[in-house]
Amino acid sequence: MGRTNDRSLKDAIEQMLQVYKLRRKFDETSLIVAWPEMMGKAVANRTKDIFIRDRKLFIRLESAVIKNELLMMRSNIIEKMNERAGTSIIDEIIFL
Repeated sequence: MGRTNDRSLKDAIEQMLQVYKLRRKFDETSLIVAWPEMMGKAVANRTKDIFIRDRKLFIRLESAVIKNELLMMRSNIIEKMNERAGTSIIDEIIFL
């Protein structure tokens, strides 16, 4: 009896981790999709590349002016994105 319970607990934990990973990936993807809506067309049109890896949002922009603006708004952007996701997804922003 004890062994069966141990096994199903291990399976439940594995399953939970899988779901968590998928959920996190979904949250990250939905944030990237929401980028134009959150930041506006001017920023979106100059965003060449954007992705999330290891709790960091990586952004490549083709405008130095916009990059400088976003640098100054860095903590606001992080807050806004985490708020939108309903959970803490991003710790920092890295400009490429």
